[in-house]
Amino acid sequence: MTVPANLVQSIRAFRVVELQEEAARLGHHFLYAHPLAGATKQQVLGLIAESFQFPKGIGKNFDGLRETLTTTMAAAGHQEGFLVVLEQLPNAQKFDKEARETLLDVFRDAADYWAEKQVPFRVFYSFE
Repeated sequence: MTVPANLVQSIRAFRVVELQEEAARLGHHFLYAHPLAGATKQQVLGLIAESFQFPKGIGKNFDGLRETLTTTMAAAGHQEGFLVVLEQLPNAQKFDKEARETLLDVFRDAADYWAEKQVPFRVFYSFE
């Protein structure tokens, strides 16, 4: 993969299937969410947590999601890397541009956390 090991960027020219195949090739966890149906912060975060198969009640707010993506996942043992796809983040009245940016900041924080541990954490996203 020619992209940096720890980043959050628009999916642009990448296709989800190709990203999934690359994650498998690298032996990295592939986390995929398509939270378009979410109209509120709680719904979007719930859809992401469900898609990532987090335990019930995890990731229901930005701090909880940040904690799960970092400390909780690190406590599970050695990690080879992560490739995350957030496809079609919604643009809703109760999940607006500010909420989307806060969500992406959570993933940027996670990328920084894993960079310190020298573990790849790549996030690709698209908007509705």
